[in-house]
Amino acid sequence: MSDTIQSVHFPSFKASLPSQEGKTVVITGTTSGTGKIAARTSLELGAKVLVLNRKSARSEAMFKELSEAFPSADFHAVECDLQSFASVRNAIEEVKTLCPEGVHVLANNAGVMALADEATGDGFDVQMQTNHLSHFLLTKGLMPLLEKAAEASGEARIVNHSSVARMQPSKKLKPEYLEKRGGSLGGNGASMFFGGARWKRYNQSKLANCAFTAALHHKLQAKHPKIKALVAHPGLANTNLQKTSVKEGGMGAFFTSLFMKMAQSMEDGAMGLISCMFKADAQSGEFYGPGKGTTAMKGKAIAFPLESFYDNPGTRDLLWQKSCEAIGEDFTI
Repeated sequence: MSDTIQSVHFPSFKASLPSQEGKTVVITGTTSGTGKIAARTSLELGAKVLVLNRKSARSEAMFKELSEAFPSADFHAVECDLQSFASVRNAIEEVKTLCPEGVHVLANNAGVMALADEATGDGFDVQMQTNHLSHFLLTKGLMPLLEKAAEASGEARIVNHSSVARMQPSKKLKPEYLEKRGGSLGGNGASMFFGGARWKRYNQSKLANCAFTAALHHKLQAKHPKIKALVAHPGLANTNLQKTSVKEGGMGAFFTSLFMKMAQSMEDGAMGLISCMFKADAQSGEFYGPGKGTTAMKGKAIAFPLESFYDNPGTRDLLWQKSCEAIGEDFTI
């Protein structure tokens, strides 16, 4: 995989974004890829930034790099392992301490892809807990801070990060993937095109990201319309996600090398996420990415509506009920 793909659209896109001075931004998963680009862009726009990552040499290197690049920034690292609800709860308390002013943007960016059929310490599928369930808990815990910022400044935003994989191999969210069945959800089939179990679990987690956005959008519009819920996808971006999947056995190295020749840069891939976070005219219930179909792999981030295969009462209610059961708490808006 090449690390030298040139950004086509990002420079002019970034120049169009409004200042974020006086705003507080919380982002998960910023050690590399789209999350790191989003963190850097947030700092460039003048925001106070909190990055939530599992403690590692990579997360420490990222924080050191950005701290040195923005020495006067209000920039904080918060330890948060999304494979542990206890760690997420600790992170929530730390964010509350660091952000008495509230949170203007919560970007639930972190994600893993095509990992083995393993359970977290909490008993859930490692992909579903990392990609959705822990973000559900984090959003619940930070909702009072989002409400506070929205009242003070006129709006706040919750941004989830999905994928073209939300559409295949299934468009139906299935309850068992949200249950305490980690390690018994189909095994380790790695075929992307023939419904390998690793990719079925990834698909379900990316569907969950969208259904969570849809449920949030409807609930917030009724109760807290100043808080927007949006979702993005990166198309095919040249990030560490694919490299990690190869290492973990979810993708073949030769195929992946060929596949990634079609990719766009990390910066161009981050435009959907950053559009949801900062674009002045972005609205709740919008989906940003380089198009809406399965072939929407690269290009400018455009807005399109949430899709009916997850934005429907049955799917929204299923997602909410199962997610509350998983975290052991009610989430009432």
